[in-house]
Amino acid sequence: MNAVIIAVLVMLVLSLLRINVVIALVVGALAGGLSGGLGLEGTLKALTEGLGGGATIALSYALLGGFAVAISSTGFPNLLVNIMVKLVGKEGESKRKVLSKVALLLVILIISIMSQNVVPIHIAFIPILIPPLLKVMNELGLDRRLIATVITFGLTAPYILLPYGFGLMFHEIIAENMATAGMDIRLSDVPKAMLIPVGGMVIGLLTAIFISYRKQRTYIQVDLTSDEGIEDVPSKWNIIASSIAIIVSLFIQIETDSMILAALTGLLILYMTKAVEFSRSDELLTEGMKMMAFIGFVMITANGFSNVVKETGDVAVLVDQTSSFIGSSQTLGALLMLIVGLFITMGIGSSFATIPIIATIFVPLAAALGFSPLATIAIIGTAGALGDAGAPASDSTLGPTAGLNADGQHHHIWDTCVPTFIHFNIPLVVFGWIAALVL
Repeated sequence: MNAVIIAVLVMLVLSLLRINVVIALVVGALAGGLSGGLGLEGTLKALTEGLGGGATIALSYALLGGFAVAISSTGFPNLLVNIMVKLVGKEGESKRKVLSKVALLLVILIISIMSQNVVPIHIAFIPILIPPLLKVMNELGLDRRLIATVITFGLTAPYILLPYGFGLMFHEIIAENMATAGMDIRLSDVPKAMLIPVGGMVIGLLTAIFISYRKQRTYIQVDLTSDEGIEDVPSKWNIIASSIAIIVSLFIQIETDSMILAALTGLLILYMTKAVEFSRSDELLTEGMKMMAFIGFVMITANGFSNVVKETGDVAVLVDQTSSFIGSSQTLGALLMLIVGLFITMGIGSSFATIPIIATIFVPLAAALGFSPLATIAIIGTAGALGDAGAPASDSTLGPTAGLNADGQHHHIWDTCVPTFIHFNIPLVVFGWIAALVL
């Protein structure tokens, strides 16, 4: 069996059995490397060499966690929490609760979408926004699986469809790699081709909201912050200083594309304005690093896993085997290409990195099968995006988990990955397949 399939299946099965994702990734990498002919020494070498690729992002998230905790210590997030608690009402009237749920879901969805296209900060907002809102979610009885689904939709659907921010990057990668493979397209064609697949994601989101997770779910109220130095109502100066720190850090990240520099700048502003006492810097950074340690270790290990999979050379073999199996059937060809994209992205954890891998083979294969340029874009774009939602090592799932599990009541696999896989990846396969056949 192909080493890519073995590695991904081992990783997914272990993850579903509630084995820690880091261990699942390491064991999956070993299984893939050994079955791919690298041998134990070669597999360990590839795994070790790949680990370094995740160090930068791990440090970024660690500092971001410290900045998030520092912001929380000023009492600034309490403003939002208090407003939402007032919306719930002292008596918890059912009508007001419904309105509060709708308002909260809309705010989270809009901010998630903006993080991809308007203010491209990706998951940087999650540790600042979500942990303070857990108290409100508990008060409303909101199922956190629904929140994870809403956030992941906002992190993925916008860049797949809209040519702004990260979306422009994604569309350019598709166009450039298709051109390299011999099919020139206009950048304006990508949104047209991706409209139907994203429509499937919209249906998945609506299903999660109105069917899957509409019932209340009970969580234990956990105080996430120490009472020391934190007031229920923050001072005006703390509000001003926190606002400046957040705005400047976002500006720095957009301009420099560096979460490390952005988080560090935000922390320095909080210390210089004395919104946070400098004497508490070590304590806050440690708390923040603890909060983001999980996502950091997973990202580091995922890079090692990805490198092992690439070193086996079986990614290209998988694509070649698929093309030889298809024959001349457009229906079968579109479906198998989408499934291959799903396996590759689930293993690598990045849709952006998947496109260059699959475009080289998929473009001439699609042309040979008689697919139009729009249909080819739909196949490649959907195949690349598949797995980004639902992959244990994707930051589109790790980000929501990092925020929702701040109090230890949200499981990464069963509460984030499985719900997002069901509601987004399955519709993407179905609607991507439809798009390929009708465009």
